[in-house]
Amino acid sequence: MSTALVTGAAQGFGFALTAALTDRRTTTVVDARDGGRLHAAVATLAHPDRVVAVPGDVTDPAHRGALLTAVRAAGGLDLLVHNASELGPSPLPSLAELPLHAFEAVYETNVIAPFALTRLLLPLLRSAAAATVVTISSDAATEAYPGWGGYGSSKAALDQLAAVLGAEEPALRVYAFDPGDMRTAMHQRAFPGEDISDRPEPATVVPALLRLLDERPASGRYRAADLGSPIPREAGR
Repeated sequence: MSTALVTGAAQGFGFALTAALTDRRTTTVVDARDGGRLHAAVATLAHPDRVVAVPGDVTDPAHRGALLTAVRAAGGLDLLVHNASELGPSPLPSLAELPLHAFEAVYETNVIAPFALTRLLLPLLRSAAAATVVTISSDAATEAYPGWGGYGSSKAALDQLAAVLGAEEPALRVYAFDPGDMRTAMHQRAFPGEDISDRPEPATVVPALLRLLDERPASGRYRAADLGSPIPREAGR
């Protein structure tokens, strides 16, 4: 692939994926809400010259327009990774205690923004030889964990959007990718005060996603934990 867009790339899995993609000579457009953190992160990469940093919030239509401009300037788009995510309040409240405004903010970032950005970029993806869309999922999308109702239901909705997009756009590959628990700032916010040092670093999970991108099995939902085994060509359907 020649050009990718990774949202939420200033830290965690998005940053680790960006590092891996640029090592593969992929021009990677990245964003994050905190512009200072984003530029500082890009500066630490082995190949910062292969990164186009566009600070901003994916929930902002003007920012999504800036991302479109950036990928056009880069020559098109082969890979779109919806990594930016909103956890909600910390500690995680029950549904009965989850404020409506916080619930709306979770859905705005985790569902509406990826939907809007995908629609905006779909003509570029369709024109690529072999384009892929990846939505970052979670086991909270499929399991009922107390406190995870807002975030988990938003990821379930995003999974379904990915599934339908894959059915409607057979020329694309559309993957809902569940990386599993990772040692990230968001995961720490989900478990304030707990020691999460036993969780794997995001960089150790990236190879599982790269395998999906390389092998291009059927569109569908894949767990990083399952990608050590052969992938049936129709596994995702």
